[in-house]
Amino acid sequence: MNGSIFHLAFPIHDIAAAKRFYVDGLGCSLGRESKTAITFGLAGHQLVGHVAENVPQQKGIYPRHFGLIFASLADWRQLAERAKAQGLTFYQQPRVRFPGTRIEHHTFFLEDPSHNLLEFKHYTHESAIFGEREVTEVGDTGRP
Repeated sequence: MNGSIFHLAFPIHDIAAAKRFYVDGLGCSLGRESKTAITFGLAGHQLVGHVAENVPQQKGIYPRHFGLIFASLADWRQLAERAKAQGLTFYQQPRVRFPGTRIEHHTFFLEDPSHNLLEFKHYTHESAIFGEREVTEVGDTGRP
């Protein structure tokens, strides 16, 4: 699947608010736009926000969120600083999860204007992205 890009469609409540968050706030590129949908480019991948009504607000980071894994800690920090400077809503502040383990990673969560949650992280050990299968931790235990 080399050369493939990821596509994600998700619900939004307001086109203009989504555009401010994703383009002005996160720095996504702007694609096509209609009265009912808008496309964004995020690190070379396609996001499509579709206007939807009555989407229940999730309680906690599970089961649904999306985002990016940064290869560079400096790039992760740069986005965290941009999010702060742009006044974006942090659902969880930047922190280190699973410190001192093979799955240690820096993470933060943002909440878009439609209450979608986005996670941005950098793994200390690249092998944790798809490997480290002997580790049984996936996500935070005891959190909704």
